[in-house]
Amino acid sequence: MKGIFKTKPRTPAELVRSTRELLAYIDMPTASRDGKKEEKMADLGKNIREMKVILYGNSESEPVPEACTQLTQEFFRENIMRLLIVLLSKLDLETRKDTTQVIANLQRQQVHSRLIASDYLDSNKDLLDILVAGYDNTDMALHYGTMLRECIRHQVAARYVLESENLRKFFGYLEIPNFEVQSDAAATFRELLTRHKSTVAEFLTKNYDWFFAEYNSKLLKSSNYITRRQAVKLLSDMLLDRANAAIMMRYVSSKDNLRILMDLLREPSKNIQVESFHVFKIFVANQHKPPEIVSILLANRNKLLRFFSDFKTDKADEQFDNDKAQVLKEISGLEPKEKT
Repeated sequence: MKGIFKTKPRTPAELVRSTRELLAYIDMPTASRDGKKEEKMADLGKNIREMKVILYGNSESEPVPEACTQLTQEFFRENIMRLLIVLLSKLDLETRKDTTQVIANLQRQQVHSRLIASDYLDSNKDLLDILVAGYDNTDMALHYGTMLRECIRHQVAARYVLESENLRKFFGYLEIPNFEVQSDAAATFRELLTRHKSTVAEFLTKNYDWFFAEYNSKLLKSSNYITRRQAVKLLSDMLLDRANAAIMMRYVSSKDNLRILMDLLREPSKNIQVESFHVFKIFVANQHKPPEIVSILLANRNKLLRFFSDFKTDKADEQFDNDKAQVLKEISGLEPKEKT
């Protein structure tokens, strides 16, 4: 008879309520000594999988918008995001993976044309502190990193991370020896500094001195090849973004910055050379070069002309060739500037 009657699917509200009860149980100090723990963990894993199916669908069905909306509302109303983030280390690996996907998806779910995850994070900013600190734990870093990148899609979350002490931590995370964790941290750092243009421009304007002092000394001069390559590519993307025009002019007016880029051009790695060129060309193209910049370029003119005449990319690149020709023309035509 069992096979005749199918269990009625739980509503999103019932699913969330059950999940909250299971998480409350797991958080109890006595849970580890309780004989029911294994069963409760299995039930929690099943609940998170059901949420994942509601949000992503499966081989048999597509997501139903009404169910997604209801789940989103209940999930944030019942504070499930906080509980899952705080208790993530107590969950088994598969449940952690499913939890990461559920939280990531819910950042994009709209309810009445509003991203309620953004409002939730605005009231629970301390969760962003936990996600950033996840990079200190190799076992949790990739789960928390994925969640963090989805959270900073919201401008309010990105601004908080940029303006808090959290951003400074990334200068250490980008030197982590574990390649997977370092790469994940680098992806998050890039997202923070490129996604929300106006917020990033405001942050860089207010924090220019300490930020670029750290960026130059810890990233561009890092002993780690991967870190240097990622850093010079990100620097190029930041400076060439129109929203950062004032930042770009300030950066390319510094003789110390120019020296760093010229050192990077001498790297044996062609990848780093090419990315460095994209920053170096801004120094050269600047029509308002300070006298000290002109002096350095003039002092190194012959070396630079020889270097760039043989400088090629591995693949044909018309834009690169045009940029190089312009750099050669500018350097050749340089005249000494009087210091004012």
